[in-house]
Amino acid sequence: MKLIDPFGRTISYLRFSVTDHCNYRCHYCRDEDHFNKTVRTEVLSYEEIERIMQIFADLGISKVRLTGGEPLLRTGISKIIKLIGAIDGITDIPLSTNAHLLEKFAGKIHKNGVNRVNISIDSLIAERFAEITRGGELDKVINGIDAAIKVGMRPIKINMVVMRGVNDDEIEAMIDFAIGRKIDIRFIETMPIGSAGINALSQHYSETDILKRIDAHLVNNLIAIKPEQTAGPAKSYLIKNTHSSVGIISAVSNNFCSACNRIRLTAKGQLILCLGQKNSVSLRDALRSGVTDDEVKNLIIDAISHKPKQHDFNTNADNINTAQMVEIGG
Repeated sequence: MKLIDPFGRTISYLRFSVTDHCNYRCHYCRDEDHFNKTVRTEVLSYEEIERIMQIFADLGISKVRLTGGEPLLRTGISKIIKLIGAIDGITDIPLSTNAHLLEKFAGKIHKNGVNRVNISIDSLIAERFAEITRGGELDKVINGIDAAIKVGMRPIKINMVVMRGVNDDEIEAMIDFAIGRKIDIRFIETMPIGSAGINALSQHYSETDILKRIDAHLVNNLIAIKPEQTAGPAKSYLIKNTHSSVGIISAVSNNFCSACNRIRLTAKGQLILCLGQKNSVSLRDALRSGVTDDEVKNLIIDAISHKPKQHDFNTNADNINTAQMVEIGG
């Protein structure tokens, strides 16, 4: 069975936030006074995760990206990875992380099924990094990147949210950092998710401006990459004579929704159909009400029938998801 939305898009990619706790407080991700109050009973248990993932696999989901918050903070994260990896049909389990704890976990999570990682790193200047993350430690992140390289994860992608007047002067340095470590780099536009994201739009740095900087730094050295069916929204380019690629995720400048193949599941079991809209349904509550697997499948299929054609970042601010990004999963 395949999940196909009303616009003919096949849904094969699930982003699962295993926790909404995070040890960083990036100012575009959550407000300064936002503190997480989620308790253990509110989040999906191991058994619930295994059951939901089997249902999604039966519905054609083959890629499950583990996100947060910070996924490596979730108690039993290695166990969660292993149980998802044992489900027939799920063939790809990447992880998105701030890498603060990755040096400790890289070997074990790789052994249990995480084949690749995306790592958030918005500056290579320690003081600036600490300011953006409200206390993050750059050296721990770099150690985490190097640990992922050492255990053989491939590809490794670093993600930089580009903010005008904050870190836009580091675009070239970040490219060189990626090339030097033979990893990939993605530049991301700020997105108006939650009040923190909406406030960060004053620092928006467009895809056009980013690409101009990339072109000037890598003159005539870019080869466009055709995306795979389960790929994310980045426009990506191989960098000639290197082992690296560069990409841009431009949710505000460009509407790439026509190729959307993903849905999101929060740590509390809320199925989110579009990152930029409020539409959602609680799978956790359904499971705990005693429904059968077939009933859960029908609930998911019905939800997908309401997946919107596109986000409304530029047209309908009233329907933009107002939850903090850390609560949704990036």
